[in-house]
Amino acid sequence: MTWLVQPSLVNEPFSDPGLLIDFRFGRRALLFDLGDLTPLSPRQLMRVSHAFVSHAHMDHFAGFDRLLRVCLHRTRPLHLVGPVGFADRVDHKLKAYTLNLLSEHPFDFVITAAEFNGEGFDRVCEFRAREAFCRREVSPASIQTGTVLDEDEFRIKSVMLDHGTPCLAFAFEEKLRVNVWSEGLSLLRLGVGPWLNEAKQAVRRGAPDDSAITISDGLSVPLGVLKQYALRTARGQKIAYVVDAAYHDQNVKRIVALARGADQLFIEAAFLDTDAEIAAQRRHLTARQAGDIAKRAGVARLVPFHFSARYLEQEDMLRREAEQAFRA
Repeated sequence: MTWLVQPSLVNEPFSDPGLLIDFRFGRRALLFDLGDLTPLSPRQLMRVSHAFVSHAHMDHFAGFDRLLRVCLHRTRPLHLVGPVGFADRVDHKLKAYTLNLLSEHPFDFVITAAEFNGEGFDRVCEFRAREAFCRREVSPASIQTGTVLDEDEFRIKSVMLDHGTPCLAFAFEEKLRVNVWSEGLSLLRLGVGPWLNEAKQAVRRGAPDDSAITISDGLSVPLGVLKQYALRTARGQKIAYVVDAAYHDQNVKRIVALARGADQLFIEAAFLDTDAEIAAQRRHLTARQAGDIAKRAGVARLVPFHFSARYLEQEDMLRREAEQAFRA
């Protein structure tokens, strides 16, 4: 079975951190952090529906301007999520530009900026291009505690970490994966179509086998028959993203809980453990600490990144130190 999404780092590990999650079967992508986005093409950026910003340090937020420039005249909205105070920062970014011509454009590009406090949304603001991105306060949506996005096929959870400033970590969790077996469809003499989405949703919500799935006018098939012949299920993929965190008990506990059982953990490994004192002063993780956290969380694959530039000639040492702690 193929995964729903494909994750990839935006930059090499000594550059600005960022993760692109690209959907295999849809014109859509998610971004985690908005540092240097130069490696991403306009086509890739146009696919981004949501961007999740850990915090507003420059290497995590300076790329907002490029994302805005590329998406400015598109019809689909752009949804942003960040920590407390994030909406004000988005507002300041937008106010830096002269926007007098946007009201004449036929499309009304909309940006939303939501502030997550570690449990839920404190505040959500909306910015409309036709209104020169004047900020509007809107009511936060009711959502499960610790969740920043919940859709039919996946959810994204978040925790707040300490980096001397609130910093969010995220986990993408694909829900029950439902794939279509084309040979089974042929046996049932059924063609592909929108009805398959209804069938997949019915499987994910645990609908009974005698539920009728409408194929077309006058034709329906019991869900149980589709499950027997044409639908295959498997657990979903989990991808965790952690950057800029001090190494102390509360942070470690939260990261381990968020990343528990992840297929891939993308985690900062800024310093070698010989420089643990410097890492502590700057509230970053060492490679050994990152590997130890990954081991505690029981992840399948560790992907260390966000390396300090002081180790440009020692990348192998950072990777080896993280891997040794992970495999110990």
